[in-house]
Amino acid sequence: MSPLIVSPKRRYLVNFNLKRVPHLFTDVLVIGAGITGIRAGLAIDPRLNVVLATKDRLKESNSAYAQGGIAGVFDPVDDFANHVADTLAAGKGLCNQDIVETVVREAPARIRELVSMGAHFDQADGEIALTQEGGHSHRRVVHALGDATGKEVMRALIEQIRSAPQIDIWENTFTIDLLTHEGECRGALVWNASHGKTFVWAKQTILATGGAGRLYRETTNPEIATADGHAMAFRAGCELRDMEFMQFHPTVLYIAGSSRHLISEAARGEGGLLRDCFGHRFMPDYDPAAELAPRDIVSRSITRQMEKTRHHCVYLDLTHLPHSLVMERFPHIRQVCAQFGLDLLRDLIPVRPGAHYMIGGIAVDDEARTSLPRLWAAGEVTSTGLHGANRLASNSLLEGLVFGLRAGRNASAAACGEKDQFTAMAITPDKLPSVPKGDTLGVLGSDFDDSTLKLDDLLNSLNSEMWRKVGIERNAPDLESALHQIEFWDRYVGPHEFSITKGWELQNLLLVARLMVAAAMARKESRGTHARSDFPQTDPEQARHISLVAAK
Repeated sequence: MSPLIVSPKRRYLVNFNLKRVPHLFTDVLVIGAGITGIRAGLAIDPRLNVVLATKDRLKESNSAYAQGGIAGVFDPVDDFANHVADTLAAGKGLCNQDIVETVVREAPARIRELVSMGAHFDQADGEIALTQEGGHSHRRVVHALGDATGKEVMRALIEQIRSAPQIDIWENTFTIDLLTHEGECRGALVWNASHGKTFVWAKQTILATGGAGRLYRETTNPEIATADGHAMAFRAGCELRDMEFMQFHPTVLYIAGSSRHLISEAARGEGGLLRDCFGHRFMPDYDPAAELAPRDIVSRSITRQMEKTRHHCVYLDLTHLPHSLVMERFPHIRQVCAQFGLDLLRDLIPVRPGAHYMIGGIAVDDEARTSLPRLWAAGEVTSTGLHGANRLASNSLLEGLVFGLRAGRNASAAACGEKDQFTAMAITPDKLPSVPKGDTLGVLGSDFDDSTLKLDDLLNSLNSEMWRKVGIERNAPDLESALHQIEFWDRYVGPHEFSITKGWELQNLLLVARLMVAAAMARKESRGTHARSDFPQTDPEQARHISLVAAK
């Protein structure tokens, strides 16, 4: 299938004067500081200079909020073949089996590596404790702090990265766009409140910017997950793939008027049951695996049960489990629920699905190489072939570790083979890249006032539109309506030159929303996380990837 062609409307989000903006030169630029970005940074040769830029604090990332754990074969009754088979089954025919094999076999080594870096995983009888999650045939998920694995892993990695003298960490720094010259990535234009814009020229660049959950009204993602990496890579010319596949986590704490909180997959893995508002345990009605079915099945089942009962949520029941187990395994969830007067030991927990993990992203090969020379990418911003059409629980942190290592190692090797910065880039100070002709300021020009547009209102409207029409179940009329509305917003938001992060984030989200809708319209079947009520069956002829490229 030929790639879908979509216009990004403009190459750069801002215009720039090369003589007025400061320039910095480094060997490797890493954009993003979750588990993937930090693992990439630590894999770079210490003789090289590295800039690691993250748009929030170092500890603020999707990785830090991960509860469940990291999947890896440690149990003697388990084996690699089982983990591979579970991953392929969840991926519904779109996994790259070679990628799945290599990642699964590498998992134990990557987890032991975290232990050597100081991460403390929960133990049982002196060995790493394992739990089971939906879609897994065996107990193979390692976890930490009961249900706060991401927090512990990030603590250990942050300590490691802060002690690396060759790595300059730029926190609260927003990456506006990748810089390209003669068809290659040359670094990025970044911004922070203290110094304004800066050109960071790099021999090699690594994107590890995370996901896109903030496209949706209901999401487990923090506010930083605004699809920035997907959008900037697309504008720079990268191929994107599988953008129709957004995974919705089945169990998100639902308290009207409050922010949403993830309720770990492990809660069902340890025996939690899903009940509707009448107390009926409904998952056996939908799938033989019941609560341990893959996430796409559980999310759709919950949605349909809510429709049947005309109730705003369903309920997770842990009250029948041993109190000691609940206390030990779910301290974080218990604390969160207690804020709303809920007791895991006695109360049913109101839950409903929420956008959780962006399966689609920048197409990369098995070495984390993108279609744009000198640009590498890893983690949630990518499409590696590991997840297919539906991610198996706890394979995401694993993917970040494996591909973060590969991206860092390969970018490092490439940078080590180059000479000084100007020579390696074939750029001299009087011949730096410029904004393409025609890529000028929008209709409001340089006098545009950011406050003219109600950005929060626009974002809320986009979130609601995506949730209603590009959510858990889709159809052609809804997708066409969503595309029409998104393009309308993009026509007057897209051309403006903003000077604040909120404006750039909204532009990125609008672009990625268009890409997601385009891909969802093209896939006329139901597969994995992409469910269409007008095409409810899986079509074997459509077991292929949908790619998107920017119009030139």
